[in-house]
Amino acid sequence: MAGMADPPATRLLFSTTAYEPLAERVQKAGTFQPGRLERRTFPDGERYVRLASEVTARDVILLAGTVSDADTLETYDIASGLVENGARSLTLVIPYFGYSTMERASHPGEVITAKTRARLLSSIPVAPAGSRVLLLDLHSEGVAHYFEGNLRPTHVSGKPVILDALRKVGLDDAVLACTDAGRAKWVESLANDLQLTASFVFKRRLGDRLTEVSAVSAQVEGKHVIIYDDMIRTGSSLLAAARAYKDSGAREMSAITTHGVFPQDALARVADTGLFERIICTDSHPRALQAGHARLQVVSVAGLLASALSG
Repeated sequence: MAGMADPPATRLLFSTTAYEPLAERVQKAGTFQPGRLERRTFPDGERYVRLASEVTARDVILLAGTVSDADTLETYDIASGLVENGARSLTLVIPYFGYSTMERASHPGEVITAKTRARLLSSIPVAPAGSRVLLLDLHSEGVAHYFEGNLRPTHVSGKPVILDALRKVGLDDAVLACTDAGRAKWVESLANDLQLTASFVFKRRLGDRLTEVSAVSAQVEGKHVIIYDDMIRTGSSLLAAARAYKDSGAREMSAITTHGVFPQDALARVADTGLFERIICTDSHPRALQAGHARLQVVSVAGLLASALSG
């Protein structure tokens, strides 16, 4: 009926600008009402945001990201506005936490940005019925513990989406591999679920930030090697591992990742080597849909996130 108020049980789903496409898919996968925002930018670059949906006493969700510092600040501004305008509860959904590679200091004086950004988001006002943050496939699970105060972190595993994508690839004569020993346990877990052999590469450090692959842990000759990594940025580690598997006799190779970051022309540089028949990633990072390449297949985490929000 026209003019009727939205049912109180229906949660409002807002998003930052970069995550509007994924928010639409999450909305369709769940039972959420889209939250409306009015945005504009002043001539000097200052941003204006107004909540165009009434949020008083409502349970609200903000699908947001840290894909850039600007997106992080937009997340902070909108989330703070939602609580300050009377939201009953707040759930932040961060499909890609973009500072997780700096979760610890390797050299004296390095700023641990994963901690400083988590601290920033932890300072968002707490909603009366509570605030939480859902984080998908963190590069380091310890990052969740950097969130402070009453913002409750929950680590959501992308494993169901990755397993489904792997099964659709076809697993005859397949070996599930990783780029280095750091991902070995995660890849072994995926391989066990799929009843596949797991493999990883051994690396030898040549200098301060330079390494080379020195060995492969499993027999891959004549096999379809599927390399998993939690994220692909420049693809340098992925390519080094792929060349090692190719030199060890791999018949065919595919790459699969949760977070397809692909800055600038990274996707083309990886795909155009011809090493991979296909590259699979989720839509957890907006760049996955923007980059575009004939060898790229994008699967959605919308259903997974909708399920986590309903739990």
